[in-house]
Amino acid sequence: MKVLVTGSAGFIGSHVATRLLDRGDAVVGIDNLNDYYDVALKKARLARLVGRPGFADERVDITDTAALSRVLERERPNRIVHLAAQAGVRYSLEEPQAYIDANVTGFLNVLEGVRRHGTEHLVYASSSSVYGANTRMPFSVDDNVDHPVSLYAVTKKTNELMAHTYSHLFDVPTTGLRFFTVYGPWGRPDMSLFHFTRCILAGRPIDVFNHGRHRRDFTYVDDIVEGVIRVLDKIPKADAALTEATPAGSRTAPYRLYNIGSNNPVELMRYIEVLEHVLGRKAEKRLLPMQLGDVPETFADVAALVRDVGYCPSTPIDVGIRKFVDWYLDFYGQPGDR
Repeated sequence: MKVLVTGSAGFIGSHVATRLLDRGDAVVGIDNLNDYYDVALKKARLARLVGRPGFADERVDITDTAALSRVLERERPNRIVHLAAQAGVRYSLEEPQAYIDANVTGFLNVLEGVRRHGTEHLVYASSSSVYGANTRMPFSVDDNVDHPVSLYAVTKKTNELMAHTYSHLFDVPTTGLRFFTVYGPWGRPDMSLFHFTRCILAGRPIDVFNHGRHRRDFTYVDDIVEGVIRVLDKIPKADAALTEATPAGSRTAPYRLYNIGSNNPVELMRYIEVLEHVLGRKAEKRLLPMQLGDVPETFADVAALVRDVGYCPSTPIDVGIRKFVDWYLDFYGQPGDR
């Protein structure tokens, strides 16, 4: 089938596009190559896709309603994986408008495109950040999420509500995935593993917030992509016969919402310890208070995703971190080469 992937030059988007091409799907990739982080890295991700049979590269900003509509009208994708967004919790404290534009207005444009062009299924990225101030573990999609602690989280919860409205009003099948701390090769420079690796190799100290007492449900990118593809292939349907334990939205509309994580939180200090072992270097750690907008712990209840699509995250952090470091050293060179 033909799948449109927004954010195709992004970390997760480029991996999803690669997996779809590998299995024989045609992929239309959309990205605006903004400069939130290193554009050269985004272009390098795209270079792995451009020229492959079945891949079409479109330089489109999802906030540009007319441009997005033209692509959808011309390409008529069967399904859409929407991963384009303004990412980063901390940056949302500095540039809130960027989050409203990309994550709310841009998502509205995608929903409108799905409705007008009859797309079979929209799978979109939400985030574990929607759990905000919640403390009951593991996080469940049945939990109340009305206490966000960042504007980024607000925009992702807004996406879930918008998707349900379109599913209910217009019978648009949508599935949201709350991602939990994704890491791996081709990752984002603003994320902890990338930042720690770069600093340790350069002999610079690393900032360890919350005095290292964070716990995160670190999830390797290949496990995430496997879940995304499995969800993409399962179009939700409204089913009034579902049990009372099923969220109400799934009973009244072709709408689903899942956590997608490793279901195995790891202490940040242990994560750093594994990285030190793989690099063969000790990190100089600056222990700092928790940042605004951050949360002390994440832990995904993925039982529903296991039940519905057979999701099975299988990559331990020692394997995943080593694969990231191998990629990093291959892409950027050994420290002495720089």
